[in-house]
Amino acid sequence: MSSSQTRLIDPDHDPHRWLEEVESAEALDWVHRRNAVAEAELADAEFEPLREDLREILDASDRIPGVVRRGEHLYNFWTDAEHPQGIWRRTTPASYRTEEPDWELLLDLDALSADEGVTWVWHGADVLRPAADEPWRHALVSLSPGGSDADVTREFDLLERRFLPEADGGFVRGQGKGSLSWIDGDTVYATVDRMPAAPEATAEAADADVAPDPAMVTSSGYPRTVRRWRRGTPLSAAEEVISVESDHLTAGAGHLDTPGFERDVAVRALGFHDHETHLLTADGPRRIEVPTDVRVGVHRDLLLFMPRTSFTAGGVTVSGGGLAVADVDGFLAGETAPTVLFAPDASTSLQAVTTTRTMLVLTLMEDVVHRVEAFWRGEAGAWTSTPVFAEVSGSLSLGAVDEADSDEVWLTAADHLRPTTLHLGDLSALPDGGSETLEVLKQAPERFDATGLTSVRRFATSDDGTRVPYFLIGPAEVLDPADGTTPEPAPTLLSGYGGFQVSRTPSYLPLTGKGWLERGGVFAVACIRGGGEYGPDWHRAALRENRHRAYEDFAAVARELVDAGVTTVPQLACRGGSNGGLLTGMMLTTRPDLFGAVVIQVPLLDMKRYSHLLAGASWRAEYGDPDTEDWEFIRTFSPYHLLHEGAELPPVLLTTSTRDDRVHPGHARKMTAALESIGADVRYWENTEGGHGGAASPAQQATLEALIQRFLDQQLRGGAAH
Repeated sequence: MSSSQTRLIDPDHDPHRWLEEVESAEALDWVHRRNAVAEAELADAEFEPLREDLREILDASDRIPGVVRRGEHLYNFWTDAEHPQGIWRRTTPASYRTEEPDWELLLDLDALSADEGVTWVWHGADVLRPAADEPWRHALVSLSPGGSDADVTREFDLLERRFLPEADGGFVRGQGKGSLSWIDGDTVYATVDRMPAAPEATAEAADADVAPDPAMVTSSGYPRTVRRWRRGTPLSAAEEVISVESDHLTAGAGHLDTPGFERDVAVRALGFHDHETHLLTADGPRRIEVPTDVRVGVHRDLLLFMPRTSFTAGGVTVSGGGLAVADVDGFLAGETAPTVLFAPDASTSLQAVTTTRTMLVLTLMEDVVHRVEAFWRGEAGAWTSTPVFAEVSGSLSLGAVDEADSDEVWLTAADHLRPTTLHLGDLSALPDGGSETLEVLKQAPERFDATGLTSVRRFATSDDGTRVPYFLIGPAEVLDPADGTTPEPAPTLLSGYGGFQVSRTPSYLPLTGKGWLERGGVFAVACIRGGGEYGPDWHRAALRENRHRAYEDFAAVARELVDAGVTTVPQLACRGGSNGGLLTGMMLTTRPDLFGAVVIQVPLLDMKRYSHLLAGASWRAEYGDPDTEDWEFIRTFSPYHLLHEGAELPPVLLTTSTRDDRVHPGHARKMTAALESIGADVRYWENTEGGHGGAASPAQQATLEALIQRFLDQQLRGGAAH
């Protein structure tokens, strides 16, 4: 930007701040008018057929029902055309193996929503492991109104298949940011952002009590305190077990219920990347003494250490991004040093650890390709390891079937063009010299025609010489042409995230495949710094004052796509949401020369105000604190403040949700208003439900995706139908 160009928005005088009033009549009128304009443009002749195709995929009854095992049952939450809000149900392992399992209905959210006049969105269930010879009966079900992060928790009786009212002694947590989790059948850990109104309070007082109590939440809006709440007593009388200060992130606690290894563990989250882990004892919390950037797990008699940066304990150094273990009691007594099980190298990182009865199962990634390795202890306590499930390729996701009493794991595998397969793996024979077994349980059908398509991994070179991996999915004749041929450039959509150590790995793309790939488009996924593809160092390379590295990486991939002849600038779009929305907002304002269109979803954009809006303060470790001298570098990646008069920008679509209580919808609203003020080619669409995911039901998700796909088609292919 030349010195003659004036910033459009003064950080100290924001003309559009009134749009932060989420549900004010004036702001919502502004939203509705822009929604109507966007729908009139994007809901063209091809919109409805596309939306129906996408809705059919989302409602398909032949999807793989994901399950968790609790006792003798496998539990599943399911949505389809008949149950858009969803049903909670269960079946037996034997029945699950059949093509048409016999499901027992537990809870119908559509019926509940109709009865209570609230669009309930499923947020999960915590089922209590009972004492021996007792039935699996107690569950805590969390539900969100409209998809917001703030939700409610209600106790559910699995035998009677009904909620247990508070008047009958049931545990009930009112709407807010927080949680309940089981300790035993009569006790829970509770985190809440306010105390419920007293029973004698008036209706008006109860309504007013919906707002969080400032004394009970951190600056990020999350609960400060964990309480041990006993059945039949008021929450206000529950004893405090651990807490954090107001400028920390939050506190949490849980009960580990493996028989013979029961423990209670609490975490003081000081920031997004710094935590203290405590064992809760009769004498109070006992901290596990390691640096705060070491993630600590507890499994049976083991402590698991996963540091972000190297640390030394007992004379043993554990590399950042590695994994070490130690005996709980020995480490606390200062008698046992950690044993290192994995140390990363330049190309290989630890992505996940799955614990089973006797195994630690590591999901590793080498240049963005997954592999799995299992570790176990011999009789003398020495650790042995071996690669497992080598015959399965693609993105691999593992979960223990029941870590308390089984060495079985769920293994799901997928890639960009191959639908998900669910396997059941058994590792129990490994310690005796046997091999793992793997059984295919479910195979999802294809949702789009992948004939002639291919997926390739390539590398771009960023401004500082760093190799940045990216994936390309599209017609083989474009991505891998025959010798001597020069293919025509194709419309291309580039996606990225680059934050919070989140890795972008291959996954099946039913909606993108149907709406984009089937029509000859190319889809690209950039694995830029700020993510976790190469472990914590890859993430740390784009933190705070180094944030520009993520944007340079993304721009390098965009340039590579054009230089390689895959596409042209007018045919290239980028799309990102949340932190990825900040990424594409930066492309709009700082690299408009690289793109023919930009999609920005549920974004951060006003980085001067972000830490004061909803959960924004929790991300200061990622971006910096704009209320300090950090603003000098934050201002360089605040798209809202990088706009200027006379900017030549590509067409842009911004989307958000009124009910997003994580990333404030004001970011997208204000950016749209600022873009309109300089005559930019901008359209805006805001869903009135949906939370941070942008949609509260399959129908809403199909609508949102169809609007985005039509925008891209119109801009990159000239595909407007009038």
